[in-house]
Amino acid sequence: MTTTSADFERVSRRVGAMSLSLVSETEIVMTRQFDAPRALVFRAHSSCEHIRAWFGRHQDSMPSCEMDFRPAGKWRFVNRDEEGSEFVFFGEYLEIVEPERITWTFGFEGMSGDASVETLTFEEHDGRTTLRAHADYGSREARDAMIASGMENGAAETWDRLAEHLVTMS
Repeated sequence: MTTTSADFERVSRRVGAMSLSLVSETEIVMTRQFDAPRALVFRAHSSCEHIRAWFGRHQDSMPSCEMDFRPAGKWRFVNRDEEGSEFVFFGEYLEIVEPERITWTFGFEGMSGDASVETLTFEEHDGRTTLRAHADYGSREARDAMIASGMENGAAETWDRLAEHLVTMS
């Protein structure tokens, strides 16, 4: 059965320690808690020194990381798996409000359509940070293609690696 905007149902599921919700026909929200203050979680997103340590799956390396961490700055990460296949992620920073929020475009080379617009929010309570990534893909087709790519398992593993890296930062 095809779902239209009039009868769209919210779908939520757990993927490891991360929760993923399809909140509209074009949007995905991923949420996870980290045992670290938000300033630290935010800082882990602000430089290649940190991004290289956690962005991607455990078996991947990051041979190339480029970041101009400021509004209108571009970013590009290249991950390489054990077989030598490369996965290129890219975008532009739209808004940075330290330590509360980062809004960026998020593209994956090889996917059709425009890059999504993703807002990362960092909320701290009792020394723990809730990281929420709210992505709008612009169309249901683009959102569904991203889900079909296996992104939810990759995102969950990436955030597992972020949790591991945060321990080394404190």
